[in-house]
Amino acid sequence: MPKLRDWYDTPLYYDIIFDADTPKEGAFLDALHERYGRAGQSRQLLEPACGSGRLVSEMARRGWKVSGFDGNARMLDFAKERVQQQELNARLWEDWMQSFELPKVQTLDFAHCLVSTFKYLLKEQDSVACLQRISAALKPGAIFALGVHLTNYSSQQKDHERWVAERDGIKVTCNTHTWPADRKKRLEDLRTRLTIEDKGRRHVQETRWQFRTYNAKQMRALLAKVHDFELVACYDFTYDLLSPRELDDSYADVVLILKKKQSSPQSVL
Repeated sequence: MPKLRDWYDTPLYYDIIFDADTPKEGAFLDALHERYGRAGQSRQLLEPACGSGRLVSEMARRGWKVSGFDGNARMLDFAKERVQQQELNARLWEDWMQSFELPKVQTLDFAHCLVSTFKYLLKEQDSVACLQRISAALKPGAIFALGVHLTNYSSQQKDHERWVAERDGIKVTCNTHTWPADRKKRLEDLRTRLTIEDKGRRHVQETRWQFRTYNAKQMRALLAKVHDFELVACYDFTYDLLSPRELDDSYADVVLILKKKQSSPQSVL
């Protein structure tokens, strides 16, 4: 039987699974900033829910002054050690998306959260609070790149995604199942099983959790509650800057490019 364990408490295995696309994501973020944001400015970057620090270190290597936070202490320790080992600089601290505070008085040029972590905010008030706090942390004209998996409420099929990756002799197989959403409650159940093979030993761990659900209409309704942001573009998870999309329900994985309005007052958390 799989051992029940939060996969965020095992950051190495999590990192092995998701690190493959890091350079591609970093290049995409740089390109987004150049096209839509405050290009040529001070390059101060915020990553809410920075996890294992894979994009923290990638963006630091690209010349960004990175600030990031996460709610899981083990993830944060892993990220700090990674940055230190790679001799990079980043400001990292433990905090929550709906209530974070910057550790010093400043406003930033760019923010991103690419991999649906936003959907851990199960209440509408927390989702709005997160967007408001990120807007307050940004300078006018700066952008927030937000990646979210949209829900198809008409589907009654369980979705399954599988990834396999290996690093330093450790092989990790990730199987994630998502059950049909409860439209009334705006919740969907997920289960992730990691199978880890290391030095001839094999073990399986399982995490269960819930996400808040959004279709395109619900996402537009949420964004309408945050008046300092305007939606300026959408992309999918191919991260192709030459192929923008509409915010609609024709695809699942959307990256929203939210720009802080130039007329917005410059706020500091």
